[in-house]
Amino acid sequence: MKIILFGYGKMGHIIEEVALSRGHEIVMKIDVENRDTIKPGDLKTGDVAIEFTAPASAIANISLCLEAGVPVVVGTTGWYEQLDSVKQLADEKDGSLVYASNYSVGVNMLFAMNKILAKWMNSYPDYNVEVEEVHHTQKLDSPSGTAITLADGIIENIDRKKGWQKQDINLPKAIDNELLKIVFDRKDGVPGIHKVKYTSEIDEIQISHEAFNRKGFAFGAVIASEFIKDKKGVYTASDIFGF
Repeated sequence: MKIILFGYGKMGHIIEEVALSRGHEIVMKIDVENRDTIKPGDLKTGDVAIEFTAPASAIANISLCLEAGVPVVVGTTGWYEQLDSVKQLADEKDGSLVYASNYSVGVNMLFAMNKILAKWMNSYPDYNVEVEEVHHTQKLDSPSGTAITLADGIIENIDRKKGWQKQDINLPKAIDNELLKIVFDRKDGVPGIHKVKYTSEIDEIQISHEAFNRKGFAFGAVIASEFIKDKKGVYTASDIFGF
């Protein structure tokens, strides 16, 4: 399979390594230095594109791929407020798109367990629930897309939580029991830690995932590109892993 990379930073290099190890070919690397020169026709050399850039550039990159008729796997988060318009464009162009807040197999297992636990805990209002996430200082969005996905899975299943609000770990904690707190922190060299905590006066229940490096994200993105290559439509990681 011929892969186009949007973003050739740390993640792009790891995706390249994983893709080559699975017998694929990287036919184009698009980054800030050459992005302005790329037109839809230039993407015809690729079977699929993998997009890991930044929230500010993601929509333009996705649109370029859909215009070119190239399936695109999007790992960038922080742009989901425009998801409806992206889905509409994909439908208009009969395009192919996979988007996910996290492509790690382990994190997607966590997503599934999170929903199950939330259904159980709906009957136990003495437990307050929070989501915590820690990432490297280069991460541009906060809270992380993964943390938001966890929060959404909780809110869907726990009646006493009506929404979520982000909470910087270094600031005083806001008090609104109807809103689920997503507590975020930024530390050098942390690929990603996510926790869901249910706390009562008598005990605490936690489920968590810690990434030791970024290879799990890259592996999942390559798996997603293999999945989407000959399909049409809009998919998420749950369609790929099926947990």
